[in-house]
Amino acid sequence: YLTYESGDNDCSFSFLYNVAEILEVDVSNIMRGHSPKLSACSIVRSGKGLNIKKENRYEYKPLAYTFKDKFADPFLVTVEPDNDTPKFHSHDGQEFNYVTSGKMQFFIDDIVYTLNKGDSVYFDASIPHAEKCLGDKPLKFVAVVINNGK
Repeated sequence: YLTYESGDNDCSFSFLYNVAEILEVDVSNIMRGHSPKLSACSIVRSGKGLNIKKENRYEYKPLAYTFKDKFADPFLVTVEPDNDTPKFHSHDGQEFNYVTSGKMQFFIDDIVYTLNKGDSVYFDASIPHAEKCLGDKPLKFVAVVINNGK
């Protein structure tokens, strides 16, 4: 706990998402330390909004962080190329990923898929999963996390 709080250790995005679910707050509340003004409509302009960097390779951009009572959390995710072994994570609900650019290696349990621009995957997010950028250009995909009706 102390290593996370001091910044010596970086929590995974799934861990933060799970904590937000337990506390019944938006994940951006935890990342920013305060709640945004919520409304019945959320617009994020190109190049604007929140950017959450994790592990120096992942950037998450919440696309509905000001929407009140949402059932799903959409994110624009950018993954930089690297040679590290992907870290598996899991969380409640289901997830949909749509590749907008680059090439993704998608791991779910002991299965591996390669996804290209325009490909998508929909899966049970409680199953350990991971994404990895293939090639030398960043991977970008839209990830939509669907809550379990909470």
